[in-house]
Amino acid sequence: MTQNGEDATLVRRPGVPDLRPAPAGSEPAPPQDPQADEPPQELPLDRNQAILEAAKQVGALLKRKGHRFALAGSVAAYAHGGEKNLQHDVDFAIRPEDADAVAATLREAGLTVYTPPEDWLIKATCFGQPVDIIFELAHRPVGADMLERAEELSVDSVRMPVLAPTDLLWSLIAAFSEHHCDFGAALPIARALREKVDWEEVRRECGDEPMPAAFFFLLERLNVI
Repeated sequence: MTQNGEDATLVRRPGVPDLRPAPAGSEPAPPQDPQADEPPQELPLDRNQAILEAAKQVGALLKRKGHRFALAGSVAAYAHGGEKNLQHDVDFAIRPEDADAVAATLREAGLTVYTPPEDWLIKATCFGQPVDIIFELAHRPVGADMLERAEELSVDSVRMPVLAPTDLLWSLIAAFSEHHCDFGAALPIARALREKVDWEEVRRECGDEPMPAAFFFLLERLNVI
């Protein structure tokens, strides 16, 4: 999931964990390309299926350790019945206070975990696929209430909590700004899930921001809502 975040390499927000790769001896520091040193994996040639395999693996790890989380992004839309057209990576939503424990779980399983310049997520790689562990959606911290609304669904045979459709669409639309405004990625998801979404709630949560308002106008003109 993409979100326009400010460069926070010098100053971090209070309460946001400063996660770093495991110290020398337990796991090598990630190279500039975090996937470069990963051993080859036996994966489907289809990129969509490879992303699903990564989502299943990470979701199973988080479930096994009892972490509170929800699948987000395009894989969550697929779990709710959307198209199997998965975009770039796997996204999971967690609470900010759980980030250190989640990172430790992923490292213990042998995944590379690192901190990007943005201070609202950590990143990992699984089966060569990028995984975003997000604790701030559309500039708001992920809260327990959002995770409680998540629905347990089957994701290609592995059951895990998935963001509720209304929260999922809000997280995509509210993130639009002058610097990040990819309507083309969000439109198929809105079409696929339109009957499951409380659109009035999404409108209220987005307020009068111009880019979300423009997207709502597009949805109305296309008779999506």
